[in-house]
Amino acid sequence: MSTLHEQAVIPVSDHQRFQAVRSAIETAFSPNRVREFLRTLERSRLRIRDFEAVLAKGILGASTAAEYDQLPASDQGQIRELYLATLEQVAPDLRTEFFKLYSYY
Repeated sequence: MSTLHEQAVIPVSDHQRFQAVRSAIETAFSPNRVREFLRTLERSRLRIRDFEAVLAKGILGASTAAEYDQLPASDQGQIRELYLATLEQVAPDLRTEFFKLYSYY
């Protein structure tokens, strides 16, 4: 017998701020901007999975870190999960080109 894991749905507490941060992530990873986003990370010597460092450097937008910091912990967790899921959806050719960003070391 096999049981599929189903992630619990956690309601968003602060819709306005959540959507602002979500929009910044979606914009950065949009097909016409993702290459420049990855180049910026590369120039900043950041790992793509280090979400807090990406925020702190302002790479997702000047006000995104402040918006994120004002979210409750549950919303922050959902945003981190969204970011991590989105970075895994980058086209394989770009992931190969920016391999060092995706490496763990």
